[in-house]
Amino acid sequence: MPDWEAIFAERGRVFTEPHKDMPRIAEVFKGRGVQRVLDLGCGTGRHLVFLSKLGFKMYGFDASPRALAMAREWLSESGVEADLKLHKMEECFPYADGFFDAVIAIQVIHHNLLRDIVKTVREIERVLRPWGMIFITVPIDRGPGQEDWGFEMVERGTYMPHKGKESGLLHHYFTEQEIYRVFDSFDILEIYIDDTAHRCFLGTKKKSRAR
Repeated sequence: MPDWEAIFAERGRVFTEPHKDMPRIAEVFKGRGVQRVLDLGCGTGRHLVFLSKLGFKMYGFDASPRALAMAREWLSESGVEADLKLHKMEECFPYADGFFDAVIAIQVIHHNLLRDIVKTVREIERVLRPWGMIFITVPIDRGPGQEDWGFEMVERGTYMPHKGKESGLLHHYFTEQEIYRVFDSFDILEIYIDDTAHRCFLGTKKKSRAR
């Protein structure tokens, strides 16, 4: 079954530009005193490089050794640094409680069963400091251009494509209501749909759930 390791081997860096809203998000982070940022599912490093250049202390993990190797190469080429680890997002994060000021996850967190996504969200909460920030993007539906992916429903809202560029990778499609339910330990400050048909949301860890 194909996975991200195979995709990176075939397609290289895959994503070469940061999310179009990342410059604005970086300004929000700076205004709230963010310094340490975790890029969850950092891939080949587009946001590690971008945010490191802006002075953030960047950390990232990914389940693909090939992606991490390319990220390290890209960081080195750019003259910046980040702390990288080989790790799966559904497992306990290798960081202490309250270690980060912010966590970003761009087109990543939906690649799992809902029960494993919930585990990931609880770990995001755990490693964030009180009032720490999140910026996360998820697809809104199966969308244009995906009609021929051969989707098989695995559970409500979760599908496995058997054809197309992400064949073999689970896709969970969040409703807006589901985002508020799964991310109930966060105050959602913004939620909107970007021009790639992904729902983006910016939030802060709730005081009542601060550790």
